[in-house]
Amino acid sequence: MGFLVDSQEGVGKGGSWGCVRTLIRRKQVDSARVKLGGQQLAKELSVPHLIAIGVGSTIGAGVYILVGTVAREHTGPALTISFLIAGIAAALSAFCYAELASRCPSAGSAYHYSYICVGEGVAWLIGWALILEYTIGGAAVARGISPNLALLFGGGDSLPAFIARQHIPGLDIVVDPCAAILVFIVTGLLCFGIKESTRAQVIVTTANVCAMIFVIIAGCYLGFKSGWTGYQVPTGYFPFGVDGMLAGSATVFFAYIGFDSVASTAEEVKNPQRDLPLGIGAALFACCALYMMVSVIIVGLVPYYAMDPDTPISSAFASHGMQWAAYIITIGAITALCSTLLGSILPQPRILMAMARDGLLPPFFSDVNRRTQVPLKGTIVTGIGSAILAFFMDVSQLAGMVSVGTLLAFTMVAISVLILRYVPPDEVPLPLSLQGLINSASSQTGRISQEKNGEDPKVSVDQSGDATKPLLGKEDASAEYSLAKNLFLGNYVLLNEENRRKIAGWTIMFTCVGVLLLTYAASNLGLPRSLRFTMCGVGGTFLLSGLVVLTCIDQDDARHSFGHAGGFICPFVPLLPIMCILINVYLLVNLGAATWARVSLWLVIGVLVYSFYGRTHSSLRDAIYVTLADADEIYASPSSILV
Repeated sequence: MGFLVDSQEGVGKGGSWGCVRTLIRRKQVDSARVKLGGQQLAKELSVPHLIAIGVGSTIGAGVYILVGTVAREHTGPALTISFLIAGIAAALSAFCYAELASRCPSAGSAYHYSYICVGEGVAWLIGWALILEYTIGGAAVARGISPNLALLFGGGDSLPAFIARQHIPGLDIVVDPCAAILVFIVTGLLCFGIKESTRAQVIVTTANVCAMIFVIIAGCYLGFKSGWTGYQVPTGYFPFGVDGMLAGSATVFFAYIGFDSVASTAEEVKNPQRDLPLGIGAALFACCALYMMVSVIIVGLVPYYAMDPDTPISSAFASHGMQWAAYIITIGAITALCSTLLGSILPQPRILMAMARDGLLPPFFSDVNRRTQVPLKGTIVTGIGSAILAFFMDVSQLAGMVSVGTLLAFTMVAISVLILRYVPPDEVPLPLSLQGLINSASSQTGRISQEKNGEDPKVSVDQSGDATKPLLGKEDASAEYSLAKNLFLGNYVLLNEENRRKIAGWTIMFTCVGVLLLTYAASNLGLPRSLRFTMCGVGGTFLLSGLVVLTCIDQDDARHSFGHAGGFICPFVPLLPIMCILINVYLLVNLGAATWARVSLWLVIGVLVYSFYGRTHSSLRDAIYVTLADADEIYASPSSILV
């Protein structure tokens, strides 16, 4: 049994290859459980809790505004189809999340999956981007609550002075005390425990869903009473054509962001193999159904060109004489924002905890409170950071940065599914403290291998590595025959498996390159015509060739036993993950240069933090890599318990 020590000394001596090996080193599935004595999170969540977290994190107040903007500018009455297409696109990512969450049920979500399947460097960037997403997302949501509260109580100046927005002339900023207070309230609630905070999430999400159900039922009554005037427009059902409908789908896709928060609580689920896929799927289905029903009603009550882009639902009801419905709709918007705020702050301490467990962040963030069984310190730090941003900054201009983290995570999760199916990790890292057991198992495996090959384990080996020659030439001939038999039978099969893994690995890489070339060339109309068509051709060729090759070659047999077996299996691989990658990369490319400039600055800071801290403090710095079978044998040894 061979093994590899991934030490920092080796990295230093290995030059550039050592640095590359540092970036691609991967951890094992249950790395959190390997560290004996570590405090675990409380297993309190079931399917209803997960659905509440997913729906609450996904359905924000944006839907109360989004339907008017998208219908006026892109889709017209076809808004419902846009929500359906966007929901199907989000379901592609949900399928990938469901398989990985059930196989690898530990805190960390996309960061955790990337670390297991891709490597430490990519996992760090994903985790760092998710930190930005949840921090800015929580602050942006909190800033949106105070205007809705003021609207509920009669206008912009109706809130008490100590929580109302104030303009500071000298600094030319608008502070929002109400947003900061709400962030601190949510943070305190999360510190009490996952069970208590999830109960609050269930209550707030139920209130939001009830408000949407009111819109659906009351809107149906008004629609049948008025004859659905919104659908009786001379421009037809597709006033902006199919292109407008697809553009609307790309816009409303971001309304589905949030269901991935369910995966971040994987370590706190009672039965993750069953409950996580059900929770993710049910939450996404509920969101898609509510979005579609609300859009059917609203575009039918008022012609799309007459919709109020700021308050489309309230104005639609007011046009039919139901001005009082605005209060119920405003309450729904407030509860939607509160549930989204809970869903934005909940995952980040678990991301920080997972990164700290792996040594990439200080151990301060990995502490789990023994009484509440939540990452208390990480939750407090997250709350303070979001509260400061919500109080001082107008983060609306930074909202696009939230989408980058989510789309990057969606992309890497889909790539991880391809890696898991075709080239799953065949080696796992073990701590240096198990060196003695590894050496013992290595020598034992060597003796067993010699006995299977008909060799005498007592035969001495000289310094050159050749066994002492036997006295009789007949035995030498027998050894040559055995060697030839192994070469033509055993090694031929092994060579085929090695080639299959190499072909699959390179194919996955070239498929991703093809997706990037195709989406960039298709989106960048400023490129020269010849260059644009060339990039589209090359990218499309890589993409289609990769799909054909991955469809034709066999998936790895080790996928059946990788991680926790018995959970959800993503269907239609490789087509579904590749479609997921294509959609998410296309949306990433179209986010705009200003958004990417801000995100790039944050990622550069992350690279510096990793270079000076994470790389040198990683828990895999001195890891010993062994095969999966040998790792199971070592952990099954009674001596491993004493180490």
